[in-house]
Amino acid sequence: MLLHPAFDPVAFSLGSFSVHWYGLMYLFAFCQFWVLGRLRLTRAGWSREAFDDLLFYGILGVIVGGRLGEVLFYDPAYYMANPLEIFAVWKGGMSFHGGFLGVLAALTWQARKHRQPWLTVADFVAPLVPLGLLAGRIGNFINGELWGRVADAALPWAMIFPRADLLPRHPSQLYQAALEGLLLFLILWRYSSKPRPPGAISALFLLGYGLFRAFAEFFREPDTGVFGFSYTVSMGQWLSIPMILGGLALYLWAARRAASG
Repeated sequence: MLLHPAFDPVAFSLGSFSVHWYGLMYLFAFCQFWVLGRLRLTRAGWSREAFDDLLFYGILGVIVGGRLGEVLFYDPAYYMANPLEIFAVWKGGMSFHGGFLGVLAALTWQARKHRQPWLTVADFVAPLVPLGLLAGRIGNFINGELWGRVADAALPWAMIFPRADLLPRHPSQLYQAALEGLLLFLILWRYSSKPRPPGAISALFLLGYGLFRAFAEFFREPDTGVFGFSYTVSMGQWLSIPMILGGLALYLWAARRAASG
């Protein structure tokens, strides 16, 4: 059994200005998006201007959508009582599903501005996302938040999170980093290395993330959320169901369209 290292959430300080590890993880996420995106520009036929716009709008979508998702989906009562805390993003607390909706809005704006097919933009973006999710989960682990459910003390990697209690728990942040981050990236990067029907890559992202997240939620302490506390179906699982169904429908549509074309 392990003890969470209780990292200092502040990576370094410059006078009165503190840089948090959580913020650095987001910086890494955006940087890897830029690097991987630049590798795909020529093959995808994108201009640098279009890609730079995509990155800018995507960052806005992730930050604004992720924070609003956290506020609305998971702890609305707390943020209504402490409205200034909504802006304290350096403390953690970003909802993937809220960020996902923010990114969808960014993709829509990008497609309209540059007159690109919406699915073309989405298929370009999908393989660039998972490593950013990995970084976010590492940030959760460093902050010692979003810990897992109580685990058998005999589990070699069971971990005590002092911010929770003294019970051994699953380090679910690391499970999610491995599944939603690394594994999903490897699947999407390989799948997108060959021409695919429009929408197929996006569909695989929706299916992969939804399934991996729903599975990982069995090991994560459920959030309260707007629908109340549940050990049967967690908030993360409820929010993943539309992604799974939407991904399956989109994949079948893309395959049928390719077969008839």
